Amino acid sequence: MQVSSWTELTWMLNVHNGTAKTPCMMGPCNETLSLQPSNPQFSLGVLVLLALLMVLLALVTILGNVLVILAFILDRNLRHRSNYFFLNLAISDFAVGVFCMPLYIPYALTGTWHLGKGLCKLWLLMDYLVCSASVFNIVLISYDRFLSVTKAVSYRAQQGMMSNPVVKMVAIWVFAFLLYPPAVLLWEYMSGCSTVQEGQCHAEFFNNWYFLLCASTLEFFVPLISVTYFNVSIFHNIQRRQRRGSIQYCESPGSSSVSWRFCFLLRRGPSLSETEDSVSSVMRSLRPSLASNCTSPTTVSPVDGQRDLSASFCANSRSRLQRDKKIAKSLAIIVCVFAICWAPYTLLMIIRGACQGKCVHPILYEITFWLLWINSSLNPFLYALCHMRFQMAFMKILCPQKLATLRSNDTPSV
Repeated sequence: MQVSSWTELTWMLNVHNGTAKTPCMMGPCNETLSLQPSNPQFSLGVLVLLALLMVLLALVTILGNVLVILAFILDRNLRHRSNYFFLNLAISDFAVGVFCMPLYIPYALTGTWHLGKGLCKLWLLMDYLVCSASVFNIVLISYDRFLSVTKAVSYRAQQGMMSNPVVKMVAIWVFAFLLYPPAVLLWEYMSGCSTVQEGQCHAEFFNNWYFLLCASTLEFFVPLISVTYFNVSIFHNIQRRQRRGSIQYCESPGSSSVSWRFCFLLRRGPSLSETEDSVSSVMRSLRPSLASNCTSPTTVSPVDGQRDLSASFCANSRSRLQRDKKIAKSLAIIVCVFAICWAPYTLLMIIRGACQGKCVHPILYEITFWLLWINSSLNPFLYALCHMRFQMAFMKILCPQKLATLRSNDTPSV
C-alpha cells in the first residue's frame, strides 16, 4: 500500500486497536513506520454528527443500566435469584458506558490518543474485562433459565441460598479477567518490544491471529454454542410438555378421578420432578382451604375434594407452562441480539489479524466495533420488554403516579 493512501486511513486504523507500525514478529522493535496519526478526512459537520451520536449512545448506556441497578436496589420484588445475574450484567454494561465509551470518543474522532500510555493500558484492560464479563453474564442468565425450566424442583430448592448466585457472579469477573487482561498487561514484556507508537492505543496482540482465534473461541463461540443449546433445550422441553398433553387432559372436565390424572402425568408427563413440583405447589395452595373445611361442621365429599385438587393441579400446570414460554421467548430475544451484535466484530477481528489489516476495510471494522458496544445499550430495554417485574420497577421509578393510578384501578371496589 502506498504511503499516501495509508495516511488517509491512519486515523481509522489507529482507533481502538489499530496499528501503523510493523509488529515485532515481522521485524525488530525499532523498525516502525514513520507515519504519525493524521486528522480524519471528514468535514466538520460529519465530525459533529458522529460526536453527537457517540455521546448519545454513551448516555443511553449509562442511564439505562443505572435504571436497572436502581430498580434492583429499590424494588424488593426484583431480588430474586435469577435477577441477581441481570444486576451483574447491568454493572458490566454500565462500566462500558461510563468508562470505555467516553475515553474512546476523542480517540475515534481525532485518531490520536492524548491520555498517555498508562491510561491506555487501563482503558484496554477495562474494555476487554467488562465486555467479556457481559458475555459470560448472558451465558449465566441462559443457564439459570435453563435450570428453572428443566430442573424446577432442584432449582426452587436452592433459591434461598444467596451465596450460590453471589459466588457465580464473582466467578464471572474472575474468568473475564483471566481471558484478555493478562495479555494486555504482559504481552509487551513477553515479546520484548512494543508495537504501539506514541499517540496510539491498541493491544499488543492485535495482529496475532492465533491468540485472537483462541480468545474469541472462549469469549464468543463457546458462549454462543452454550446459550443456543440452553435455548433449544428449553423450547424442546416446552414442546414436549404440550405434545404429551398434560394440559389438554386437564381442560376437559370429565368424570375421571384425580388419581388417574396424576398417574397419567407421572407416566406420560414431562418428568417426575416437574410433576412433584406441581403437586407440591397445589398442596400448599390447598392447605388453608382444607384447614377451614376441617373446622366447619359440614362434611366435604371425597369427589369434591378430588375435583378441587385436580382443578388446582391443572391450573398450576397451565400457569407454569405459560411462565416457561415467556422465559423462553425473552431469553431467545436477548441471545439473538447478543449474536447479532457480537458476531460481525469477532469474525472481522480474526480475519483482520490473519491478513494484518489489509483485507478488512477500516470503516467496516469500526462499525462492527461500535455494534459490539450497542449491545450494552440495548440490554436494559430488553429487560423492560421481556420481564413484567422490570416494567413495574421502571414505572415505579420513572412514573410513580401512573403506577399508583394503575394499582388503584386494579383494586376491586368493596
